[in-house]
Amino acid sequence: MQAAVLGKPIVHSLSPAIHNAGYDAAGLTDWVYTRHECDEAGLASFVDRLDETWAGLSLTMPLKEIALVVADEVTPVAEAIGAANTLVLRGGRRLADNTDAPGMVDALAEIGMTAADDVAILGAGGTARAALGAAAGLGAKAVTVFARRREAVLELEPVAERLGIELRSASWDEAVLAGRSDLVVSTVPKGVTDGLRVDWRPETVLFDVLYDPWPTPLAAAAEREGVKILDGLALLLAQALRQWTQFTGRDEAPVTAMREALYSAVRQR
Repeated sequence: MQAAVLGKPIVHSLSPAIHNAGYDAAGLTDWVYTRHECDEAGLASFVDRLDETWAGLSLTMPLKEIALVVADEVTPVAEAIGAANTLVLRGGRRLADNTDAPGMVDALAEIGMTAADDVAILGAGGTARAALGAAAGLGAKAVTVFARRREAVLELEPVAERLGIELRSASWDEAVLAGRSDLVVSTVPKGVTDGLRVDWRPETVLFDVLYDPWPTPLAAAAEREGVKILDGLALLLAQALRQWTQFTGRDEAPVTAMREALYSAVRQR
């Protein structure tokens, strides 16, 4: 059986190391997970060429929105978020799902956070959609998005409405206040939060979706204040574990083997 990760660029993806380690640990010797560069215009034709030996696709940028178009079915979480990072291929059907949002919830549960009343999100791009989904999964009723462009926050309003969350907009200059929240999710690219000052509470949790370089200045400053930290590797693993079980049909993924493979791949870079 086959599975793969698609996106552009894709050459540096760590997903093959994670998934293939899972296959090896589970004794799935006839399974293989590869990577393929693909843009939005090429996704439909790529999927059309796949035969019954294909179990699923992991999708990264820029394919997460177009995935909803090529799918036959869409899960409620992917529909609400408006993006899918997973295509499950079974019985000639294509199911689009989003494992990023529940993956964030899974990763947070590992460090003891299972609920959050007040969530702050830094940035309003694509990953902010998944962060909104995670906030809903944690039971948050309101989320404050700190962004450099108010127009970008407005684009998140339909997502928040579908998730039943009150969306509050704040300027980037006000991000110093983000640390008052129960959870802060930083979704911005490398370098954007460098120099950003946040007043942290020790009770706050920071989920910074970056992992290279690590720690980010934001994470280092938070850790000095006693804040619990999660990095992007925690998200990468958590979303992959959910994909692995969907592709293979197994109830549980071999977490230890997949985690060790991920961190080994990072060390070898």
